[in-house]
Amino acid sequence: MSDLVIAADANIPAVEQVFGSVGEVRRFEGRAITRDSLRDVDILLVRSVTRVDQSLLDGTPVRFVGTATSGFDHIDRDWLGAAEIHFAHAPGANANSVVEYVLCAIACVDRYLETLLEGGSVGIVGFGNIGSALGGVLTRLGIAWKVCDPWLDLQPDHAATLDEVLACDVVSLHPELTRAAPWPSYHLLDATRLQSLGESQLLINASRGEVVDQLALLQRLQSPRAPICVLDVWEGEPVVSAELLNAVRFGSAHIAGYSTDGKYLGTAMLARATANALGIDVLADRIHLATPAERASAVEPSSGLGVAQCLRSLLTSRYDIADDDQRLRALLQAESGAAAAPGFDNCASNIRCAGSLRAMMYG
Repeated sequence: MSDLVIAADANIPAVEQVFGSVGEVRRFEGRAITRDSLRDVDILLVRSVTRVDQSLLDGTPVRFVGTATSGFDHIDRDWLGAAEIHFAHAPGANANSVVEYVLCAIACVDRYLETLLEGGSVGIVGFGNIGSALGGVLTRLGIAWKVCDPWLDLQPDHAATLDEVLACDVVSLHPELTRAAPWPSYHLLDATRLQSLGESQLLINASRGEVVDQLALLQRLQSPRAPICVLDVWEGEPVVSAELLNAVRFGSAHIAGYSTDGKYLGTAMLARATANALGIDVLADRIHLATPAERASAVEPSSGLGVAQCLRSLLTSRYDIADDDQRLRALLQAESGAAAAPGFDNCASNIRCAGSLRAMMYG
């Protein structure tokens, strides 16, 4: 079978190797995918920057849409279902990478790592693939944590109220973005909840920018006794507020989930879903090709280090969040507003090495 046309985001790896035997693969920048570019396309593979809805797909022959991301708030699944278009996402593909990002953020900001190892706590909002993976790693490190996820039918161990989670030393946000009652995550952290965070706390958002009211956050960060903040996601991205960037300790261009292993795993998951939906056996046979060629090598920390220093050395040897922060700041110094938007996506092209957290944590 070789008559399919596959349109894929340029940042999804190994599409040619996995899908090439069943048709023609065409690459596009995610924000440049239009209805005109899909006039003869059967399979559409995207990441989070492409809004997939009726305005994009109506009148096209697309019969399968896959997003190589855990989240799918950029996909109009109701319309896809009504149009009988198959859909799949990649839940958990980037969980390892996002957990690594959060730990690196903690390790690179003041003495928060020491605080946590000495009895402090992490508050997790959202207990899906990423939030639960973070909780598991924190348990292995001996770090106390609490979680609030009102979107779950069954509450997990470590469950707490949102107020209790927001009182932890470090607060890490990982909910899906939803506006649906009774628990919308849109602007979950509004002015009132942000006011409850104090100067001794670290807030990390690596979920969706809209989970936090950006204007309220800026006002809070510019007020007395403000918390420290690390942002990987921005309300209104790819346009980033330079004023807000200047108010956070570290900022990055929605790259927390961008690691080699996570991106290849996403491709493999979409290949499997496509094979199941369209009955293309050859795709299933080629899933093994969606594996990264580069693997993380072992890292030996310097002798004589304490536990916190050892862990910080291991984390920063794999990924230094300051590099992505400087990259984004340089972009906004060179361009402003919408003019900087194309560069926002380019910041994500420098993906991290494969398997770094697993190599450190599990051998």
